[in-house]
Amino acid sequence: MAISIDDIKKLRAMTGAGLADVKKALTEAEGDFDKAKELLRERGLAIAAKRSDRETSNGCVLVKAVDGFAAMIALKCETDFVANGADFIALTQSILDAAVAAKAQDIEAVKALDINGQTAQEAVTQRSGITGEKMELDGYLTLEGDNIEVYDHMGKHTLCTMVQTNKPAAEQGHLVAMQVAAMKPVALDKESVDQKILDEEYKTAVEKTKLEQVEKFIEMKLKKAGLNPNLVDSDDHIESNMAKGWLTQEQADEARKIKEEAKAEGEAQLKMPMIENIAKGRVQKFLKENCLVDQEFQFGDGDKATVSQWLAKQDKDLKICAFKRFTLVAD
Repeated sequence: MAISIDDIKKLRAMTGAGLADVKKALTEAEGDFDKAKELLRERGLAIAAKRSDRETSNGCVLVKAVDGFAAMIALKCETDFVANGADFIALTQSILDAAVAAKAQDIEAVKALDINGQTAQEAVTQRSGITGEKMELDGYLTLEGDNIEVYDHMGKHTLCTMVQTNKPAAEQGHLVAMQVAAMKPVALDKESVDQKILDEEYKTAVEKTKLEQVEKFIEMKLKKAGLNPNLVDSDDHIESNMAKGWLTQEQADEARKIKEEAKAEGEAQLKMPMIENIAKGRVQKFLKENCLVDQEFQFGDGDKATVSQWLAKQDKDLKICAFKRFTLVAD
């Protein structure tokens, strides 16, 4: 059966599949559009199944806000070549448009949305069949209410943010959205930091402080013995510095003995109240660097004001209510 170019264009518009794939499917289906669509869908499923264990470290992240509802979503794939393709970006945009229009609340609701007569998940699977790469929807985040500004970092579709203010402030909201992109805060303020994060930071700070105190004690013992701590800070350095003639075998043996004995002695002498105080200070530093309102604002007048201080200078009543951030790039 002869397949007309008009039929091929029609099915391609319906499915987004390539011309060759559409022609092949229509030929096999003898011109039956529904059957041809099913063939394309099955081929997409087969390719997706074969590549289910592949890593999707590239993709497209887009963000949009309309009438009090904002959302961002990532369509992930294997390579940047596919991620930068116009059809791939267009598919991501169509899914986001549908999600915002429907005010979808989670990723499962997004996957079930209608995209040109098929679900969003089916559209993704079909696109996977066309490109031969694994694809998956991920990173769906939303904000609801007035005064939401969105930001696509450098227009590269790999990092997007959303910021909501308590009153209209488009310019300020946009700059804070850029701050969120650049400084990757973990929470809005100290009160909203997850307790698990605080507990882990404190535990890490305690262990780091213990190690530092023991290392200082070891350095003191080495210097007292007339040895340069920088020459014996690891076995590899000791061997290397012996080969260079900077250490004798006797000095190397003495350094190893001092380090072993001083480590045990230093650990036994640790003062936990002091360790805990230092650790608490480190947690406070973590909060200042990672809570949005307490971060140093990166787009102000160079006066080292925090985000909250900068906002107060713009309008004493202006505040950030919420923010969201998603990136495909390792921070």
